[in-house]
Amino acid sequence: MTRTSDFSLPKFEDIFSTQEERDEAKLDKIRDIPLSEIDSFPDHPFHVRDDEDMLQLVESIKEHGVMTPAVLRLKEDGRYELVAGHRRKRACELAGLDTLRSEVKDLTRDEAVVYMVESNFQRTTILPSEKAFAYRMRMEALSRQGQRSDLTSRPVGKKLSVTELSENVGDSERQIHRYIRLTYLIPELLKLVDEGRMKMRPAVELSYLNPYYQQFVLDEIELNECTPSHAQTIRMRKLADEHALDADIISDIMSEEKPNQKTERLAFNAARVRKLLPDDLPKEKTEDFICEAITFYRKYYRERSARSSDRDAR
Repeated sequence: MTRTSDFSLPKFEDIFSTQEERDEAKLDKIRDIPLSEIDSFPDHPFHVRDDEDMLQLVESIKEHGVMTPAVLRLKEDGRYELVAGHRRKRACELAGLDTLRSEVKDLTRDEAVVYMVESNFQRTTILPSEKAFAYRMRMEALSRQGQRSDLTSRPVGKKLSVTELSENVGDSERQIHRYIRLTYLIPELLKLVDEGRMKMRPAVELSYLNPYYQQFVLDEIELNECTPSHAQTIRMRKLADEHALDADIISDIMSEEKPNQKTERLAFNAARVRKLLPDDLPKEKTEDFICEAITFYRKYYRERSARSSDRDAR
């Protein structure tokens, strides 16, 4: 059996240069790049928030400058692409600076994806959606580089890229695949996961439904103010696989009382209600419209009851 060696020969220039010279060569690649010449990374999965941490970073940069250089790659059009350092770039903008201290690396597109994902996993807070798209981008990049990676099923056999990723980030292989499945949710359902209103495992099951049925589930969630249980989503997925799922069945499943719900709960058939709403009614106005309609009908119902009582009294 042939054993692959990890040994690699040093570069020619490394043999005939000192460590000090090599360090200086690296410093030559670090320079201040105008912010106007830097483009964000396409489909960057990590959000940049103007929160308390950002304000602290702005103050630090005002006082000390950018301590850790951002990482850029030179694009074919001569502009720079931001690989790592989106928060630092935003902080420089808020601090009123015109340049970003950066290191320009010679990276291919897929190498840049891997570098971007791994550098951002050092953040203290990462949303499920951020992890989901980051994992997917990294796996797809590795796949294009010729490494086998299955995005939707658990790998078997020899050590694959998902195994290596698991060892690097701390999430199990199965959990990585669950995160990647979240990228198949419609944005509104994925937002519920980020907000903690929906758990991971029910969300993963819903990701196997097509967007048409996912929208019906979302309507039920908004109308009845409840999210489906894991067991309910398993049934929905099974029925969808059997081509037996429709809006009424989704409504029936979502209307079932769950152990963690109060016994007194109003439940509506979202599909039926949706048909009665104006087509141009904004989703955020749905509750107001329904309440106004009920108020109007209640007034009508009372007046009708009063007239009926007057007739009976005669």
